Amino acid sequence: MNISELHSGDNVFVIQRNPHTQSVAHIQEAHIVDNPYSPGQLALFFREEYYPLSDEFAMYASYEEAEQAYDAFFNSNYSHTSEDPIQEAYE
Repeated sequence: MNISELHSGDNVFVIQRNPHTQSVAHIQEAHIVDNPYSPGQLALFFREEYYPLSDEFAMYASYEEAEQAYDAFFNSNYSHTSEDPIQEAYE
């Protein structure tokens, strides 16, 4: 998602990892708002906190889009192919 296209009032969906258990992640709705600490800038309002808007967040325009990304990152079945760099090193 290109953050330069976001506007105050937009809703986004964020994939957030659990900081205590990195193998656990959730999709949560968040809101783009005017940053109360930096006038003229936008912030991500997420889990009752304001975060400066940046590309470091995994943000998606719809829940379905976030779910597809989540599945690709966390639920994909790893298969050994010729593109696997570890497998290539041992061939």
